[in-house]
Amino acid sequence: MTISELFLPEFEQEVASTRRTLERVPDDRFDWRPHEKSMTMGALATHVANIPSWARVVIETDAFDVIGPDGKTVRAPEVASREELLKLFEQNVEAARRAIAAASDEELAKAWALRAGEQTLFTAPRFAVLRRMVFNHLIHHRAQLGVYLRLNGIPVPSVYGPSADEA
Repeated sequence: MTISELFLPEFEQEVASTRRTLERVPDDRFDWRPHEKSMTMGALATHVANIPSWARVVIETDAFDVIGPDGKTVRAPEVASREELLKLFEQNVEAARRAIAAASDEELAKAWALRAGEQTLFTAPRFAVLRRMVFNHLIHHRAQLGVYLRLNGIPVPSVYGPSADEA
């Protein structure tokens, strides 16, 4: 079994749970935040919707520079509604799915680097970057979004088992 064949079922499971979470983000709460140091619900949900796009970047490039050509930190596209959020998520998931499915074990074993201008933040095999920066990062921020939902009285979907709102 290839690495891609091992990763795809897990990716699909996480995508399904993430979709259920994003579907609950209300349009009228995009500006809500639990604390002044926290992201708004809209920014966090957009971050979650954008994370799958990183799979294609990791697989199809040797590195990513978080500093763009204009000298500013690269930012995800902004969305203003749940409909736009889900459209962005689905586009990113489809691109990630195709990239993961097409990646050979040899490609996934190659080194990939995250850079900030001239500074290399880290270098790791692509399969490890997919695990940490895509899968684990998605899980982490989806859980944060679940807390945002809870604090707003919005039912939290089940993810790995029942939630307090869904058996």
